[in-house]
Amino acid sequence: MIRRTLVAALAVLVLSQPARAADPDHPRVSIVTTKGTIVVELEARKAPITVKNFLHYVDTKKFDNTVFYRALRYAPDQGLVQAGGGERPYAPIAHESTKKTGLSNIDGTISMARYAPGTAAEDFFICVGDMTFLDAGKDPSGDNLGFAAFGHVVSGMDVVKSILSGKTVLHKKGDDNMKGQMLAQPVKIVSARRVP
Repeated sequence: MIRRTLVAALAVLVLSQPARAADPDHPRVSIVTTKGTIVVELEARKAPITVKNFLHYVDTKKFDNTVFYRALRYAPDQGLVQAGGGERPYAPIAHESTKKTGLSNIDGTISMARYAPGTAAEDFFICVGDMTFLDAGKDPSGDNLGFAAFGHVVSGMDVVKSILSGKTVLHKKGDDNMKGQMLAQPVKIVSARRVP
């Protein structure tokens, strides 16, 4: 009897506590796709410019009805999936290198896609497997500034891996860098919203 009373009292205490407020340094976003939901936690303190940009797209619903269109496979358990491609993106943002943020392109990391530094706008990718060669200072043949990591997947890596395993087409007109990496059936992003 005492044990039941104690358990009931603890339950009342837990239920009466106010809901924990969202952490402004680590906001979460739920990306609902036609293959399932991916939840990412962002590093607002470490990568403030990149996170602010990403959340601007989320809050204005610019990711809704865009797609994961690229699956780049380096090995069976390593690669990335890239999304974006909406109409009229906002202005590009300054590049936040991994040397500055202390973040790294490891398994589950979400990063900004770009051409030259300072060209990232809305397209992002999620790493499957550790891909630290995408960090700053790892590619002496390129601009050597890497890709701006700004968060990580907290649930839904199975969805990311499912997208990565999708059939790709051999050619894409106009961009030789992505030949053989374009998904034959892009995966639609139904919505992207902050998690309260």
